[in-house]
Amino acid sequence: MSNPVFRNSPVFGERAQRTPKGYPTYPGYAPGQPGQAGTTYARPGAVPPTMQPGYGQQGGIDDLEQAYRGPAAAPADTGRMTYDDVIVKTGLVLGVIVAAAFLNALVLGPNMLLTFGGAIVGLALGLVNAFKREPSPALIMAYAAAEGLFLGGISAVFEATWEGIVLQAVLGTTATFVAALFLFKSGTVRVTPKLTKFVLVALVGYALFSVVNVVLMITGASDDPWGLRTGVTIFGIPLGVLLGLFAVGLAALSLIMDFDAIKRGVEQGAPGRYAWAAAFGIAVTLVWLYIEFLRLLAILRGSD
Repeated sequence: MSNPVFRNSPVFGERAQRTPKGYPTYPGYAPGQPGQAGTTYARPGAVPPTMQPGYGQQGGIDDLEQAYRGPAAAPADTGRMTYDDVIVKTGLVLGVIVAAAFLNALVLGPNMLLTFGGAIVGLALGLVNAFKREPSPALIMAYAAAEGLFLGGISAVFEATWEGIVLQAVLGTTATFVAALFLFKSGTVRVTPKLTKFVLVALVGYALFSVVNVVLMITGASDDPWGLRTGVTIFGIPLGVLLGLFAVGLAALSLIMDFDAIKRGVEQGAPGRYAWAAAFGIAVTLVWLYIEFLRLLAILRGSD
């Protein structure tokens, strides 16, 4: 998987520790005792039911029969992550991002201090949350607020220069998300080791190009407003347009891989708290996708 939020997770990641049957190991897990193949207990030293006091008595039999006749426990009842958990948590994180963006864009002006401050704080919290083994709802919501302030500020600046560009970027992001979800659910695009390696290499290459381009713009080596993105053309097409389309496709593949990681987490019985990590991972990819659409549309409209 390409998203570091999922790749570094002890639950979603490929290096996550598993039980002999493939489920994630949780605190308190202990393998079966010697001579008891296939047996596991919730905690070290746990006593099997057949050795517990009262086993085999009438009261114990009645309790077992009552439990057998009762409804089966749902994943939520056992504290495991569900798709509903992920949807709700993702909605909360995206809601905070949108609310903070509206605050900075419409209420405060925008405020450039909050915009650049949000970018720095959002980057720092993004890295902390991405490499944190246990998800922290407070840190994730703080990231959402900081990222929202940043997005609100730059969106207001883009909208003032190119009217209607924010709505176009939002529609493009939404359409790409829906398309990626459809391709994943229909099985049209499957996450394979080859696809994972391709996305990872492409992400590293694109990140290196972006860093070099920013350095050229800061040092004045490139006078173009978008650096190499508009300073270089291929068959009359600005390089930024081709790279923008490539980045949008890369983000769509990243979303599909995020969906696959979440699916495996739910099927393997990941703890419910990891729904926050899943929501954070989806939010990071959507923020990146939105920024790519903003830049791509700005280059296209700037070349008119």
